[in-house]
Amino acid sequence: MSKSIDQVFVNAKQWLLSCLAGSPTWVIQVVSSLINIFALLAVFLTLFALISVLERKILARMQNRYGPNRVGPFGLFQPIADGIKMLIKEDIVPARADKIVHFLAPVLIAAVAILTLGVIPYGRNMTLFTIDGGILFFFAVGSSTELAVFMAGWGSNNKFSMLGAMRAIAQMISYELPLIITVLPVVMVVGSLTPGRIVAAQAGYTFGVVPRWFVFTPWGVTAFILFFVSGLVESNRTPFDVPEGESEIVAGHMTEYSGFKYATFFMAEYIGMFAVSGLAVTLFLGGWHAPARTLEFIPSYLWFFAKLSVLLFVYVWVRGTLPRTRVDQMMNFAWKFMLDAACADGCGRLW
Repeated sequence: MSKSIDQVFVNAKQWLLSCLAGSPTWVIQVVSSLINIFALLAVFLTLFALISVLERKILARMQNRYGPNRVGPFGLFQPIADGIKMLIKEDIVPARADKIVHFLAPVLIAAVAILTLGVIPYGRNMTLFTIDGGILFFFAVGSSTELAVFMAGWGSNNKFSMLGAMRAIAQMISYELPLIITVLPVVMVVGSLTPGRIVAAQAGYTFGVVPRWFVFTPWGVTAFILFFVSGLVESNRTPFDVPEGESEIVAGHMTEYSGFKYATFFMAEYIGMFAVSGLAVTLFLGGWHAPARTLEFIPSYLWFFAKLSVLLFVYVWVRGTLPRTRVDQMMNFAWKFMLDAACADGCGRLW
């Protein structure tokens, strides 16, 4: 019974594909990919709406406020109201902007964020697109974010937008190095770049009690902390949201965007946060494996999203606790500490 519940979504997809029995192979493959894409969008757009309102509620609680409480029960429908407001707002494009580049920037940044979600295993047999070099694909596609940010700053023809874009690119490139280096020990231990095999390598329990997750190893806990901090920077989250310093450069590379385009940037930031957190769960927290043998009856995908939710809460917690850092402090921290610590951790694992 528990196995059928665990594979309910896989079985549902197979049932839908069975309706195409006798069709050409390419038709079945296209329909299978479309099912995966629509399922991915449905889950993470719902999660985006839920997290956005919960973040506002949690931050309000930390600041002794109520937060959104007008639209729907407990304010849970606030994201719907915000989405409608963004859709009906006027789309203003600066007269001297490069209109094509200005339009393509939010499309590219959203597409990149969504693509990175496709290689993460969300449960047993629940990797949407199984790629042998899934980790390499994640970073190769994710690095295109810098291009989208530059397009937003350049295409807006605004000094604040360009300055914000250059800040964002500088910090993302600086922190991508430790982010990638912290993944190398995991890849060396497992001997594979496939996320599914990395999760499988963390199955089982030491002495029948302690999960064999990499975060419970000396090198793994260090790599996890460095990865998480680098993920904060890559997601432009507080205290590393320097590119969006309101008192200095308004909204950074998003200054000249309004309406649905601005909402697309906002959504891409959250989806990028989901992707980095999901990769952290995959690499260090055992993926969809249960933390105890007695809890393995719970569906694997619930364990994945439970771990993901914990990391997302830490993101919100950090945002409500720490102030924004200065640009020089953030860059010094990257090159003088994070990079050295990541290299030392990798060398320690080799030793």
